Amino acid sequence: MIAKEIRTFVERALKKLGITETEFVVEHPTDLKMGDYSTNVGIKTDKAKEIFNHLAVQPPSGVERVDLAGPGFINFYLSKEFFKENLKEIIDAGENFGKNENLKSQKFFIEHTQPNPFKTFHIGHLMNNTIGESIARIVEANGAEVKTASYHGDVGMHVAKTLWKGDYAAGAKAFEDDPVAKKEIEDLNRKIYDRSDPEINAKYDEGRKKSLEEFKEIYKRLGTKFDFNFFESETAEIGKKIVLGNIGKVFEESEGAIIFKGEKAGLHTRVFLNSDKLPTYEAKEVGLAKIKKEKFPFDLSMTVTANEQDAFFDVVEAAIGEVFPELKGKLKHLSHGMLRLPTGKMSSRTGDIITAEELIEEVKGKVKDDEQVAIGAIKYMILRQAIGNDIVFDFEKSVSTEGDSGVYLQYAHARANSILEKAKNTAKNINLEVELPSKTREVEKLLYRFPEIVERAGAEYAPNYITTYLTKLASAFNNFYAHEQIIGDPYRLAVTQAFQIVMKNGLNILGIPAPERM
Repeated sequence: MIAKEIRTFVERALKKLGITETEFVVEHPTDLKMGDYSTNVGIKTDKAKEIFNHLAVQPPSGVERVDLAGPGFINFYLSKEFFKENLKEIIDAGENFGKNENLKSQKFFIEHTQPNPFKTFHIGHLMNNTIGESIARIVEANGAEVKTASYHGDVGMHVAKTLWKGDYAAGAKAFEDDPVAKKEIEDLNRKIYDRSDPEINAKYDEGRKKSLEEFKEIYKRLGTKFDFNFFESETAEIGKKIVLGNIGKVFEESEGAIIFKGEKAGLHTRVFLNSDKLPTYEAKEVGLAKIKKEKFPFDLSMTVTANEQDAFFDVVEAAIGEVFPELKGKLKHLSHGMLRLPTGKMSSRTGDIITAEELIEEVKGKVKDDEQVAIGAIKYMILRQAIGNDIVFDFEKSVSTEGDSGVYLQYAHARANSILEKAKNTAKNINLEVELPSKTREVEKLLYRFPEIVERAGAEYAPNYITTYLTKLASAFNNFYAHEQIIGDPYRLAVTQAFQIVMKNGLNILGIPAPERM
């Protein structure tokens, strides 16, 4: 990439001047009038003029000129020929433009969504799915081999509370308020766990199957596929056996329970087997780690959940690292904020929840019942900001056609696609062997940056870098479209085709549909 060439160019100039071990950045100026790249090396070394003189003599290929600005910033302006060659590169690469091999030979296991059978697939799961799917695609675009998984709590008190009277919210309330009901639910939980009652088993199996089928339908709507589905019913016994086998080494007994003393790692103590020697969520995670590493020998296993589980994963990952030393440093918890509606926080305990389907249908009603546009609107609102922050879903903003929305990006893509379809009758081929335009447009000055954005998003697990970039790119293209006649001009058609490719690739990496017509 040209940014790396410019950095190497600066480093050589510093070496000639005898300047070593200097930290500096090469980045894009906020204002395009200040160049395509800028470096603060002059400020960092207090030798701006000397460095500039070395750089300006023979700029690297693709750089038209170098300017010294302000108190020591050195700005680089790329040539028209560079932008033309970049258009060729984008068009030739097609769907592969933007991808790199930074993570080649790396194996990533990414777990996300995790809806529990017998409970509702709510907007929290929708948020997690959107983030997890985009992270998996971003990592894959950076060259890694990626396997995805969802992990389901198909055993536990939530199942017993649901099967008790056929409704989770009613069971949860009775469990807290009625001692008799609490005892019945606890007995039911044990029967579910050891599968000792044929009638209960039949109800359980039917409910589990129905839940998983419903989840599969939602995944289809969201454009998500999982390589693996794991279940607590399979991790529980494995985790219990591992914990019992590591008492005195990793775990210890305390008042009848088996615990991990997290304080030795600067954390806190958590229970892995309760006093009945039943595995807790913590022990099940230990079992899951064993299953994962046997299914796919990963270099990094990432679990995406809401940030309310941060403390849980801090301790669990420390314990797993002691049980399986080969996994130390290979486990990562990526946490995100909460998705809220203007009405406030949802609660599955009280039954006052918003399902993913309800949200999709409500947004569909605002976009002429177009499913792809509705999904794009929702996903964009989730991915437009840093994933650690809470989001209050703004219905009107989500479907705005004025910018900063998934709809805005989809419209820009569809517009470019429409132009290219119409141009087929007037231009046999898009041709770049023409006289270069008198000036380079803003859209051209943004298109070549896409690989940099994908690389940064992959390094920081940050989809918002891509949404921000695509929004700026769409704005530049719409301005180009509004002020210039495209059909009939081979170079402008090339710009349009390059834009259509980059926008489609970017939306695909985010998991947002890219309709050809709207």
